[in-house]
Amino acid sequence: MSPATTATTSAITAASNRFVAEHMARATALGAQLADLVHDPDAFVAAVQHGFETLADPVYAEGSRSIAPGLGPVLGVRLPLMEAVHKAFKRGTRKTSPSLLLDVMDRLLREELREIRWFGIWNLGRVLPTDPERTWQLLRRAAGEADEWITVDTLAHPYGEGILLDARRWAELEQLVYSPSRWERRLVGSTVASLPFARSVPGAREPATAARGLACIRLLIGDAEPDVQKALSWALRSLVLVDRPAVVLFAEAEAETARATEDGHRAWVIRDSVSKLPAETAASIETSLDGIRRRPGAPSTSRAAATAAAFFAAGAPAHPAARATHAIPED
Repeated sequence: MSPATTATTSAITAASNRFVAEHMARATALGAQLADLVHDPDAFVAAVQHGFETLADPVYAEGSRSIAPGLGPVLGVRLPLMEAVHKAFKRGTRKTSPSLLLDVMDRLLREELREIRWFGIWNLGRVLPTDPERTWQLLRRAAGEADEWITVDTLAHPYGEGILLDARRWAELEQLVYSPSRWERRLVGSTVASLPFARSVPGAREPATAARGLACIRLLIGDAEPDVQKALSWALRSLVLVDRPAVVLFAEAEAETARATEDGHRAWVIRDSVSKLPAETAASIETSLDGIRRRPGAPSTSRAAATAAAFFAAGAPAHPAARATHAIPED
């Protein structure tokens, strides 16, 4: 990095830190105010929108749009400020009925402003243990409406906690590998990636969790969508924390398949995930994948896509995921 670039980066960081410091007290006060409004969802929504508008940084909003094309309406509330609001709100609603909280979160998830939706998603994790069925319904609805990766990856954390609390939820996650929506398919990888970090929930780092997670990745690897591929790579890197030998075996087997079939989609995921593997293993895999790159317009090669294609060929209604090809940049 050149001295000029370093200086620019430092200036940007300093401006960001200054903005957060200047608005931190206001963010904390907003969280406390919201805690007093849980009995009135309409007033709550109005207050959270007005409050977030006072915390918004246009520079951050523009940066968010650049890293997440199609993000939708966003104010630009920096993460430390949102966290401060959330912390104060949690502190003020420790004894609040989960039913009241869910009423408010239901409303927040219907709003267009993304920070408001994300605030709602953050709070769903709080009520998941006490009202799992209604909370899961809201999570499922939010997943179906998600249309960009930030919301998907925000959902992944309560989704993962819900699965760890009730193993029957794994079946729902496994069904999403066949979804025509790339965002629901990304949610599979993002959720698996989040599991090792749900340390407060039993089973987060048990070998069985890694086995179920790898089974989901095995169905999706070869997906042509870059958004899905990135989540699968993230999931593999995360599962190393749970069962490194199992991830090594998986990566070696999928690298061999990618090499044998010249599958650029599969190769990209494995190549992007080897940084967390033992150095010797990573070097061997990278060497075996040398020269295998993604090709523009190449269709999905995943097992999930093949199953969907077979379903369509048997006379079932057309399944977009089985037929679509995707334009992606060459590596």
